Amino acid sequence: MSEKFKALVINQEGDNFTREVKSLEKNFLKHGNVLIKVDYSSLNFKDALILKNGARLVKEFPHIPGVDFSGKVVESDSPNFKEGDEIICTGMRVGEAFYGGFSQYAKVKSDFMIKKPESISTRQAMVLGTAGFTALQCSFTTKQTREILLLGEKVNDVIVTGASGGVGSIAVMILSKLGCNVTAVTGKESNFEYLKSLGANNVIKTSELDSEARPLDKGLYDGAVDTVGGNVLSKVLSHIKQSGIVAACGNASSIKLNTTVMPFIIRGVKLWGIDSVNTSIKRREFIWGEAAKLIDFDKLEKSIKEISLNELIDVYPNMLAGKTSGRYIINVNK
Repeated sequence: MSEKFKALVINQEGDNFTREVKSLEKNFLKHGNVLIKVDYSSLNFKDALILKNGARLVKEFPHIPGVDFSGKVVESDSPNFKEGDEIICTGMRVGEAFYGGFSQYAKVKSDFMIKKPESISTRQAMVLGTAGFTALQCSFTTKQTREILLLGEKVNDVIVTGASGGVGSIAVMILSKLGCNVTAVTGKESNFEYLKSLGANNVIKTSELDSEARPLDKGLYDGAVDTVGGNVLSKVLSHIKQSGIVAACGNASSIKLNTTVMPFIIRGVKLWGIDSVNTSIKRREFIWGEAAKLIDFDKLEKSIKEISLNELIDVYPNMLAGKTSGRYIINVNK
């Protein structure tokens, strides 16, 4: 590699928090045993929080954020990766405790990443990114965990909250591809037609669910993917039918959950937390290998905004304010 490269660097000195695209030397990268020339990264809600103020996740400054990236190996001290291998890296506290993907080069431990399946490109990998990886986990949990692992009844009717966001929109597509009747929940009426194009059969506004829930309400759904938390998740739990699974992966509305034991002990509902950070390598390889079968990338491209590192600084506040939809991918060489 050349001795200099571009990266978005955040820093904190006292109360002064900064974010700036800088030119760095190769020796700035101090973690890991595999050096990757990054092709793409993506903007996730966690990234936006880190870009705002570190989100109490970053302990050492200066720091390169970016919780996921794809690219090609240029140097490796690992027997599992060689020069030229195309890789995907998500989670494992990359972008938090370790330097991340908002950079033209990244250096990480070999057990933090997998070889990219041939069925998708490095760009498509970041069209999905952590959001898509999480959506795949949530969708498999909601439908296949009940049908296959627990030998339960078929999952037909499902609800996806925060459906206009990165995780939600992809979950709508996946669950539709898996044969479910999908109800998408969004705060933006302007996204109704887009969500229907992804496979949603019904679209409702978040305001219909954002109120105090009864302990049990009419059973409407066999399962759910929740990216919102708070009152919305409480309401969803009250509407889940017997033995349904709710895959919870976000707290965009609130970290608090006001519910009762009734859905769990009367209907056998399961609230299944999804942690995409520490997923095993074997499970990562399986999930990424399934992606091409369940994702219509041509449809997703309609909602993809490709931006540069510099543009990222202007975009992340809009995500925190709930003013974005679809996915933002970062072309670090743009």
